[in-house]
Amino acid sequence: MWGRGGVPRRRGAARGGAQNPNGGGGAAAEGRTGASAAHKEVRTGPLSATEVRTTAERFLTAWQQGKVTGAAAATDDSGAAASLLTGYTKNAHIKDVTLTAGTRTGAKVPFSVKATVSYKGVSKPLAYDSSLTVVRRARDGKPLVDWHASVVHPDLKDGDELVTGASGTPPVKALDRDGGELTAAKYPSLGTVLDGLREKFGKTAGGKAGIELRVVRGKASRADKLSDKTLVELSKGTPGTVKTTLSPALQAAAEQQVTKQAKASVVVMRPSTGEILAVANTGHGFNTAFQGSLAPGSTMKIITSSLLIEKHLASADKAHPCPKKVKYGGWTFHNDDDFEIKGGTFKASFARSCNTAFISQAKKLGDSDLTNQAQQVFGLSMNNWAIGVPTFDGSVPVQSAAQMAASLIGQGGVRMNPLNMASVASTVKAGVFHQPYLVSPAVDHRKTATATRTLSAATLSQLRELMQYTAAYGTAAQAMSGLGPDYGAKTGSAEVDGQKKPNGWFTAYRGDLAAAGVVQAGGHGGDTAGPIVAALLKKGS
Repeated sequence: MWGRGGVPRRRGAARGGAQNPNGGGGAAAEGRTGASAAHKEVRTGPLSATEVRTTAERFLTAWQQGKVTGAAAATDDSGAAASLLTGYTKNAHIKDVTLTAGTRTGAKVPFSVKATVSYKGVSKPLAYDSSLTVVRRARDGKPLVDWHASVVHPDLKDGDELVTGASGTPPVKALDRDGGELTAAKYPSLGTVLDGLREKFGKTAGGKAGIELRVVRGKASRADKLSDKTLVELSKGTPGTVKTTLSPALQAAAEQQVTKQAKASVVVMRPSTGEILAVANTGHGFNTAFQGSLAPGSTMKIITSSLLIEKHLASADKAHPCPKKVKYGGWTFHNDDDFEIKGGTFKASFARSCNTAFISQAKKLGDSDLTNQAQQVFGLSMNNWAIGVPTFDGSVPVQSAAQMAASLIGQGGVRMNPLNMASVASTVKAGVFHQPYLVSPAVDHRKTATATRTLSAATLSQLRELMQYTAAYGTAAQAMSGLGPDYGAKTGSAEVDGQKKPNGWFTAYRGDLAAAGVVQAGGHGGDTAGPIVAALLKKGS
């Protein structure tokens, strides 16, 4: 029946003897003249099509028939497989499973799942697609399913489980700032945001739990700040209401803007308050805008510039070196296309995004200076933001030698996302760090993050001058054209190993709006993320 709606019947099973647990055909295999288990040849090399097909057949057939031990034995982690497959029936209450294999591609076999979720007299159909990959076990060459929880369901990470029952938290009805309902159908990027809002506010928003099949996150997933996820709702609960700060006009515009690039993310916020007005991602499976961890490239130079100005190592209108290349800590750092600026000011270096203008100052900085600046002034890298849903709050680790120098230009170990960089632009515009938030802290009286100090008026004035000049005459000028004069911007490009084009970054403010975006593998930020950010700043005016 393989290829016609289900897994195959077993063919050619050994007769008249016990099966060899190591994969042989029967007891007779043990008695070959001159052969012994100790000297059995270990098969190596690429898997054959037959090995992939038969291994997949063995696993899928056993799973469909409810033979957990047999299915687990066909994997390279029988303990983890047996546990999850047992829970698939007992905890998730999934029955009548039909597995249909698709066309093999190398060692990967896709398959579809059709089943029924049944709990206390209520049943709902379940259908989804998954895949498995066959690998060769090192010690004996036996082909086995490479076990990961995602084999059972693509939304599962290792350590997660499937559970059907009363939902852990009641549903919530999320509202925009004007009182309109926010749904993933209307705003596709908000799927993970709505999951996070439910997890955070479901028990306090006044709703009643329903019955559902859901992904319950394990320790590793929770460390990555992933929320539980509803897969099938068997009976509806009564939702509570949570009001957010999102602007319906800006959210709709953000959703539309990110579709213009293959992998874009953007956040819009209000500098004067910290309110998040829009968040969108091209892909809807992971919220890169809030939880991404990417090198921010030259947008990091906003923070670095504030540090250099404070330490009197740079001044907007004073001469500043921008050679073609600089050596530090055993590395040689270059500018894009090895450009140089002879006799230029620091403002000119910032506007053109001269790497060497920053690297040249590394020898005058302490290893922890940039980390302290990011934490104390910009509220980053302390893992304490409480916006209402899970976030990654940026990371600026203490580094030394070449890695410390690289961090000055947003490489090395520095990691950010659009939320973090929108906050950086907001801090420059407002003159003080306001932790971004999606739900007012007054709703649950949670404590928000604060910065321990602010920039001096003189430093802040120069920093704004740098960003304004970049928006008017520098690498951000094309994207920001027509949006001045109360504006500022910074572009960035971050090289990623194994990626042909860099990630393109752009962060900017205009009036009481700030936004940041990234286009992964998109190229220069001014050309890719820039138009997205600029369009939203214009829309919000």
